[in-house]
Amino acid sequence: MSLYCGTFFRRKSFWCYRLLSTYVTKTRYLFELKEDDEACRRAQQTGAFYLFHDLDPLLQASGHRYLVPRLSRAELEGLLGKFGQDSQRIEDSVLIGCSSQREAWFALDLGLSGTSFIGASLPKSEMEAELRGSFIKLRQAVFQLDSMDSSLLFTAQALLRWHDGHQFCSKSGRPTKKNMAGSKRVCPSNKIIYYPQMAPVVITLVSDGARCLLARQSSFPKGLYSALAGFCDIGENVEEAVQREVAEEVGLEVENIQYFESQHWPFPNSSLMIACHATVKPGHTEIRVNVRELEAAAWFGLDEVAAALRRKGSFTQQQSEASPLLLPPKLAIAHHMIKKWVEKQNCSSMAA
Repeated sequence: MSLYCGTFFRRKSFWCYRLLSTYVTKTRYLFELKEDDEACRRAQQTGAFYLFHDLDPLLQASGHRYLVPRLSRAELEGLLGKFGQDSQRIEDSVLIGCSSQREAWFALDLGLSGTSFIGASLPKSEMEAELRGSFIKLRQAVFQLDSMDSSLLFTAQALLRWHDGHQFCSKSGRPTKKNMAGSKRVCPSNKIIYYPQMAPVVITLVSDGARCLLARQSSFPKGLYSALAGFCDIGENVEEAVQREVAEEVGLEVENIQYFESQHWPFPNSSLMIACHATVKPGHTEIRVNVRELEAAAWFGLDEVAAALRRKGSFTQQQSEASPLLLPPKLAIAHHMIKKWVEKQNCSSMAA
């Protein structure tokens, strides 16, 4: 009877599993790997690994694009063996996702060394020669990656950076220990659990009805303008953060704040970009730039912004042109905000 019941429940579990969507099964599988160290350790046996060195991802040039190589467990063990490292070093990796077929994806940094890292930093140039690639700064390479690769590398770099910077408990001062998936760190002395965090940032495209307001910092490439952005303060909601940032940076009051969408952004540290559209109060459009925050800010008309969006070529190629206005690349959420504003303006013109 017990054998029959066991068979029945296994069949029931199988069919319940089959009825779940691919997204749900992936999400629950990742949850299992984050909560169960042994399950995660088993997943590492058949998983794929993305390599970093001092937070720079391993990339391979292919024309004007970058490819992101992945190593199997066996290939990674072979690489570590050539540089005198034990396969236990693989436990320094962090879980960053999985495929629909439940192949787990991990990221491992071979350049970082600290109290929580098993081995010392491995030689960068020698590994590059062995792997036939280069460890390139993500900010430099991001616009030559496809969207899936960039998303995975964003997640990987953010997690690896967080673990590197949170190796000690803020209460006891003792070393913390990461779980196998890297989804948390625990202080062995007081059992306090630390989870990776992102800083909320509001990014706002302000309009006066016919124009949109764009600004630039001195660190931006020549000619590049973007939407206003700033970190949320403690105690603020999103609307309050939008109003304060616009007032601080360009001396304007806004209303009709509408949420657009969000994006994880890894530079300079891990941030959650919360994108909003807002309109300036009628009759109050005079910009007063806060020079401690911005180099310049200006109103731009529909034709000028639309022309900037239509420019062909990669972001790098556009930078080489003598363009009066350069907009953020397609990967950035600011680009999509500006594009949406142009589309809305065009629709309004056609309806009028």
